Amino acid sequence: MKEQVCIEASAKKALLVGIREGRMSSQKAQSMLKELEGLALTLELEILSMEIVNLRENQPRYGMGSGKAEELSEKAKALGADCIIFDRDITPSQQRNWENLTGISVLDRQELIIQIFASRARTREAVLQINLAELTHALPRLQHKYINLARQRGGSYGTRGEGETRLETDRRRLEQRINRLEKELEKVIQQRQVQRRQRERQNVPVCAIVGYTNAGKSSVLNSLTGAGVLAENKLFATLDPVSRRLGLPGGGLVLLVDTVGFIQRLPHSLVNAFRSTMEEAKYADILINVLDASDEDIASHLETTALVLRDLGIKDVPMIMVLNKIDRVENEEELLNNYPDAVPFCAVEKNGKAMRGQKELREMIERILWKL
Repeated sequence: MKEQVCIEASAKKALLVGIREGRMSSQKAQSMLKELEGLALTLELEILSMEIVNLRENQPRYGMGSGKAEELSEKAKALGADCIIFDRDITPSQQRNWENLTGISVLDRQELIIQIFASRARTREAVLQINLAELTHALPRLQHKYINLARQRGGSYGTRGEGETRLETDRRRLEQRINRLEKELEKVIQQRQVQRRQRERQNVPVCAIVGYTNAGKSSVLNSLTGAGVLAENKLFATLDPVSRRLGLPGGGLVLLVDTVGFIQRLPHSLVNAFRSTMEEAKYADILINVLDASDEDIASHLETTALVLRDLGIKDVPMIMVLNKIDRVENEEELLNNYPDAVPFCAVEKNGKAMRGQKELREMIERILWKL
């Protein structure tokens, strides 16, 4: 029987805590908390309350002052919360301290995103990537699951010494599983590289669709190609890259590749685990950067996408900016003035404006390819 490791059981009722520190503006803190709310709703948690803590000093025990920690603990108890979720990374020791203080589960933004990815994984590659990220995240957090660390396994008096603690045994088993997963994932990565080389031999240009999560990347792919890819109004609805051919006005063909959505503070364990998937954009001839035109944080989302692409070593690849959901924008003219080179697009409508957006995007792809 295949062994499974679960980081945390899903809680039902959550208290969300945003952190405002340093020179972070109030608007930025509210935006981040709103995004945390979206992440929690994606896991179908019931949000009991949300608040922002103005952090003056990052103290090691709780990441904030003990008085504020006690206040949040009492609030969670009064609300009947099953968990507290912080919009920041917390260390394993801070997680233990918070759980000892509150008596309930305490998660950070990293773990929340990892659990969303785990609920979305479908293909073998995605499952392997998620399992690796989960175990990497869980390894330094094993200790908080065990109160009596003196409990021993193996060994006996006068023969093999005291043997291993349960913690040591489980850490060793986890490290072995991580090693096996890395080897399995390496095989899958090699298969992806073979597929990429086959595409190159066919001499079909590749356009990678990138952008912030829930910007509508899969909807754009469906609109252009009729791919029928799952497109939900949820964060990280699509994890697995999907490829479809697209005909151009001059009769040529390109391959459109959908990619994993980006987000602020994407956990390093996920970036590393999904690196081979994300690097589809690195080998593309053109990047199609899809933005949610109706989102008030569009500028921040554009900046985050640029940062993730830079961290992946992706540069000097021609990029087309697509302003999706343009039908939801009140002042379209002002937005287009701010992004004059972008293509206005409406992926879910079949009206004249939507058809013009498709036509303009195809023509722009073709013009760029002519220059390459």
